[in-house]
Amino acid sequence: MPTVIDRHAVQELVQQGAHLVDVLGAREYDAEHLPGAINIPLKNLDRAAAKWLGSRRPVISYCHDYQ
Repeated sequence: MPTVIDRHAVQELVQQGAHLVDVLGAREYDAEHLPGAINIPLKNLDRAAAKWLGSRRPVISYCHDYQ
């Protein structure tokens, strides 16, 4: 279930082992991303990617803004 969280919650969840996923394209990711983030462009975020991420750890996805 998607939930909007603030930066403090992001930091806490990452410290607890959450996946941090930048969903922008590779060029944008290469130019700038959060420390520890992996890149899975939104167009590639499919069942295979979800299976790879697993269901045991929270997944935090982000891009330019919350919309």
